[in-house]
Amino acid sequence: MIYQSLDDFLKTGKDALAKGPVAMIFVEDDVEVDTTLRHHLHCGFASVLAFMTDAFPLADDVADQVHRIAYDTGVPGAVPEAVNAIVAAAPGVWLYYCYNAEFLFFPFCETRSIREMLTFHTEEQRDAMLTYVIDLYADDLGEFPNAVSLDHAFLDKSGYYALARKDPATGHPRERQLDFFGGLRWRYEEHVPSTSRKIDRISLFKAAPGLKLQGDNTFGDQEYNTYACPWHHNLTAAICSFRTAKALKRNPGSTFDINSFHWHNSIRFEWHSRQLLDLGLMEPGQWF
Repeated sequence: MIYQSLDDFLKTGKDALAKGPVAMIFVEDDVEVDTTLRHHLHCGFASVLAFMTDAFPLADDVADQVHRIAYDTGVPGAVPEAVNAIVAAAPGVWLYYCYNAEFLFFPFCETRSIREMLTFHTEEQRDAMLTYVIDLYADDLGEFPNAVSLDHAFLDKSGYYALARKDPATGHPRERQLDFFGGLRWRYEEHVPSTSRKIDRISLFKAAPGLKLQGDNTFGDQEYNTYACPWHHNLTAAICSFRTAKALKRNPGSTFDINSFHWHNSIRFEWHSRQLLDLGLMEPGQWF
């Protein structure tokens, strides 16, 4: 299913938004595009939308299962604009967004679907879910110069922390909101703009009239930005991502300063939710 533009999709392909959850994958380059789409199809999303330029190919098995939308993700503000257009077109539907070479993991995802998890989350009267973006990187940049290898993927086992998120109008901390840091954005912060150092993203959320995704990966509705409800801990998920590693090696200002991302707190990524739960990088809440 191919659409010539986002407008074309909204006019002729809106049936894909009739039933959620719906995944929106924004393709920035040609790295692990098919793998990313297959992973999210396997998660159990009702529809997977691939926003990408015509320059990038898709494997036949993937192309037959996703809705390919011609879209330039490199334009400033392009991602929030597309997300907000889908939000307006799909009120009440659970949505998700990420980029290529990013992989969603949630508690018990090996045996349970994204639909099962969101059904439980909805029953807890939650309309959004916090996800932590966990940096992945290849161990040998000589062998893998773009820092991407599924078979040799590593992550940081420690070095994550949170700071109070202050309301810019009052200067007081916002209730149940924190800014989370860690991974490569923390270790190489001198190469990362201060506005891009956070690793929290509200990637899973229910569309609602007037809801707007902002440029800092938060929403205008402050309750959507909370990590839990007032009465107990809620589910959280993780997006395991090569995106930062790719950018640090692609950027001329940082690539020559980095010979290896490996350090004493690096461990091999096992591609399993249990590892992320054991490391405290996502929370099962009351879901057992």
